[in-house]
Amino acid sequence: MMRGNTTPAVFYMAIYAIGDIQGCRESLERLLDLIRFDPAADRLWFVGDLVNRGPDSLGTLRLIKSLGEAAVCVLGNHDLHLLALAEGLGRVHKGDTLDAILAAPDRDALLHWLRHRRLAWLEDGFLLIHAGVLPGWTASDVMAYAAEAEAALQGADYRIFFERMYGNVPAAWSPGLQGYERLRAIVNALTRLRYCSAAGEMEFHHKGAPGTQPAGWLPWFEVPGRASADTTCVIGHWSTLGLIDRPGLIALDTGCLWGGRLTAMRLTDRQAFAVACPQMQPPKG
Repeated sequence: MMRGNTTPAVFYMAIYAIGDIQGCRESLERLLDLIRFDPAADRLWFVGDLVNRGPDSLGTLRLIKSLGEAAVCVLGNHDLHLLALAEGLGRVHKGDTLDAILAAPDRDALLHWLRHRRLAWLEDGFLLIHAGVLPGWTASDVMAYAAEAEAALQGADYRIFFERMYGNVPAAWSPGLQGYERLRAIVNALTRLRYCSAAGEMEFHHKGAPGTQPAGWLPWFEVPGRASADTTCVIGHWSTLGLIDRPGLIALDTGCLWGGRLTAMRLTDRQAFAVACPQMQPPKG
């Protein structure tokens, strides 16, 4: 079966989308064994948050980077956090497990590779993103806006991007937004969004499952008339959702880090595969 976005044409046996790994390298290796992953024939789509809080973020990055063209990765908020810390920006959080990457002899190569990953990927009716899509955005809009942020992230002034990346405003999208406010809104939607209003105002404080949020807020994928509803969004980021497979949405963060499972879904037939994961213990000291 021929897949898009590939030049020259390459024929793949299967594409597997994989949920948030967050440095749980051993769980990823067991999952790849379970699906009998063949890097010469199959492809892996990673929903982001490759690193942080798990026991082996360094090994996880090295493994996924080694897969070359067999891996498609979009960036999550924890991946961006790592890249900002590497520039001396942002705040170290309790529970971060990124020191090994920052001290590694191949640090620069790993960070360069990570900084050049995508924020969105669209192929065969599937839109791969880490967190969410604002209600008024079509899949084509997502790709165009993601490309704007990717250009800043990969450009010569990328350090300024990280200086201006943090913050919860603007909370709503407007096509007239400019500069780093515009880029911040794009990045926040694609890497942090869970709940928003029917009008598209973003809310970043509540992380619980749908039904636990305050009145007036909706899971972004349940906003009536969502413009991207004709595309299947493949997401991670929201562990309290668990596995969701329904028209227009595949959610794959099944809480590997918290003693849940690491899940892959074969997109051709929507078959799920999962391995049980140990509860991550807080780092000592």
